[in-house]
Amino acid sequence: MTETQELRIAVIGAGPAGVYSSDIFLRQLGKLGEELGLGTKARIDLFEKLPVPFGLVRYGVAPDHPSIKFIASALEKTLDNPDIHLYCDVEFGKDVTLDELLERYDAVLFATGAVEDKPLGLPGSDLDGVYGAAKFVEWYDGYPTGAREWPLDAEEVAVIGGGNVAMDVARELMRNADDLKAKTDIPDNVYEGIKANKAKTLHLFIRRGVAQAKFSVQELREMEKLPGVQLIINEDDFDLDDDTIEEAGKDKLTRQMVEELFAIREMAEDMEDDGDTDFEGNPADRKYYIHFNSAPVEVLGEDGKVVGIRVEKTETSADGKMSRTGEFEEYPVQAVYHAIGYKPASAPGIAYDDRRAHLANANGDGRITTEASGEGAQVRERLYATGWAKRGPVGLIGSTKSDALLIVTNMLEDLSKAAEGGRVAVDRDPESIDRLLASRGVKPIDFAGWKKVDAFERAEGAKEGREHKKVIDPEQMRALAHA
Repeated sequence: MTETQELRIAVIGAGPAGVYSSDIFLRQLGKLGEELGLGTKARIDLFEKLPVPFGLVRYGVAPDHPSIKFIASALEKTLDNPDIHLYCDVEFGKDVTLDELLERYDAVLFATGAVEDKPLGLPGSDLDGVYGAAKFVEWYDGYPTGAREWPLDAEEVAVIGGGNVAMDVARELMRNADDLKAKTDIPDNVYEGIKANKAKTLHLFIRRGVAQAKFSVQELREMEKLPGVQLIINEDDFDLDDDTIEEAGKDKLTRQMVEELFAIREMAEDMEDDGDTDFEGNPADRKYYIHFNSAPVEVLGEDGKVVGIRVEKTETSADGKMSRTGEFEEYPVQAVYHAIGYKPASAPGIAYDDRRAHLANANGDGRITTEASGEGAQVRERLYATGWAKRGPVGLIGSTKSDALLIVTNMLEDLSKAAEGGRVAVDRDPESIDRLLASRGVKPIDFAGWKKVDAFERAEGAKEGREHKKVIDPEQMRALAHA
């Protein structure tokens, strides 16, 4: 089989979803290709709009997550594969169109992830001092086009959300800058910003009860070990009825989370009994309040700026249904961060399901459709979605892997039915895409280019006794990659 007879697949997005899908496609093709009449060889071209790969792992997860290094290392090993070709700094819809990809590739897989916040939608959400989690995460993760400075002058802050992103945001707002620098790859501007952070009191508001929160146990354990921070809970939130305890016990992860929250309750009691200390028994200079069954209803303002937040007490039944009580309380805060979900990115020329917040695809099987739903929705041949682009902003890395296997299975099935064993792209010259991009003045950053950026980041980190230190300027990344 010559190179031009290989299956040719384009993947849009070099985050976990795109990289896992590329790996699984090659593995499954190796196992099933002959049986399906496809052969066992494929070339996968992976297009990423940012100058560097890894998407959410590099730019969407808090820098103090110890698992990041492990995941990034695994993704890098996958990219170091002669059948996967990395094209960073190439933006779909701008540098290359859908028609141009379909001319050159037998199938196109969208793994475009999410970069925007769902809107808060409360009165006062347009006040100065209200921030979406996504933009804050971009700042502390050094996103190439993100903010370089962040206003951290509020002494009292609120975080809205009952998931892992809310926990990340709250933790970084309560972090000690020197502690964070010693253990992570944060760039200098983030270190200086967190060092100047004036936040002394933080309120985390979770609409539902202890048994319905969506935190991972790992997130909770990271919250427990914040130097100089006292955790404060409301005893009443932990008064669970028998039905709720029974329901929580049915799911292993939920049970583990609830058990960890009860451990936090005991820890909070000890912190108070010991004279307002942190987890190590040292005097705490910051207070972190965790409020369950608390639904913010309005951000309060004066002169266009945040001065407080109004919260309604809720009740949550064993089956997770929330009801409002009509009891309200107001808290003085000067900043509000909302982490109530992401809105996955749209893609030019692909229909979007606004209600479910993902690219339109047939019954969640990853096959792209002409419209979101209804009788008129037809499957568009050779187009697929995976990860958050397919299912919306839910699930962790494990869900992304299982997604990838499902979509790859569907892709192989469709390719096996297509003419000439799936080889339907008209232009089969593997260098055709390079000529097209060159004709537009687009200079992709390949895997070797990324390794140059990575080597520089490691060298800069080593100067400070750190494993890694992020480069954040896209022009510097390009200069390093093309050197």
